[in-house]
Amino acid sequence: MKKSKVVCIGEALIDRIKNTSNQEFTDFLGGAPANVACALKKLSIDSAFIGRLGDDKFGKKFIEEFKTLEVNIDLLQIDNNLPTRIVKVNRDNSGDRYFSGFDTNLNTIFADQALDREEFNKNIKNLEKLFLKSKYVVCGTIILSSSISAKSIHFLCSMANKFDVKIIIDLNWREVFWDNKTFSSETSEKKRVELIKNFLNYAHILKLAKEEAILFFENENPLEISETMLNRPDVIITNGANPILWYINGVQGTTEVINTSKIVDTTGAGDAFLAGLISQLLSFEYPLNESEIQNCVTFASVCGLLTCFGEGAIEPQPNHSKVNDFFVSQIL
Repeated sequence: MKKSKVVCIGEALIDRIKNTSNQEFTDFLGGAPANVACALKKLSIDSAFIGRLGDDKFGKKFIEEFKTLEVNIDLLQIDNNLPTRIVKVNRDNSGDRYFSGFDTNLNTIFADQALDREEFNKNIKNLEKLFLKSKYVVCGTIILSSSISAKSIHFLCSMANKFDVKIIIDLNWREVFWDNKTFSSETSEKKRVELIKNFLNYAHILKLAKEEAILFFENENPLEISETMLNRPDVIITNGANPILWYINGVQGTTEVINTSKIVDTTGAGDAFLAGLISQLLSFEYPLNESEIQNCVTFASVCGLLTCFGEGAIEPQPNHSKVNDFFVSQIL
């Protein structure tokens, strides 16, 4: 049986983004794994999302969006006590965003921090059925900042290995999530780095930003980073509008990024990039040479770029038609 499904595991949350024009905030659906799951569906890739949402208006909005896009949520958990997390996001004049904290009016613990392993044990048959059809599992490292959710993601990654599902990790370092006093504020930075680096050994493909490469590996050479890790994963290093460095399928190279002045909001750009890359890896049955890899990474970079033309992470994500139209516009 050919595997084609992609399972995205981790946080679904609300990005409360400050409007640069009037200093008010607008709420957008977000969270890297949720973003990737939605972006994949827009690129005609069968995706599933596994995470935990609050039984609140934001959780219901997510469920509505997932159902509209036909993202599989059979293993989505709903928490009757903890809310869906709201992240405060500020933007500078160039559209680059930074996280300034959480809306903690009601709680300091959020539903995504309580992903429950026991619920997976109760639904083990459905989980096994999902993994039997899956080619990739996608996750980040924010989920490790809660000891409860960390147990779940380790369990799910171990199960993925048993079913020969390749694991893609987007490092996605966000210090503010670790500073949440409830679970992880007392974990030293050294311990945080150690926890994350150990988790990265699950990876068959690792995506990270240049600053993350330097922080966690003191290196920005994707081949050399790969050689320090258990599975010798493919490594892709992004750096905003600068060239993308990669080591994929034994080939090392660099891909130029198209620059434009049309950037509105960079929220979710990396997630759209990752979804675009995965769609191409599936399309090519894995690229075999430098030319095919360049095509894959370039397609992914345009997915990320087009997402920056609108506000929020999910709404502006492109489909194949929009990506192809963009390529045509660059030729004309």
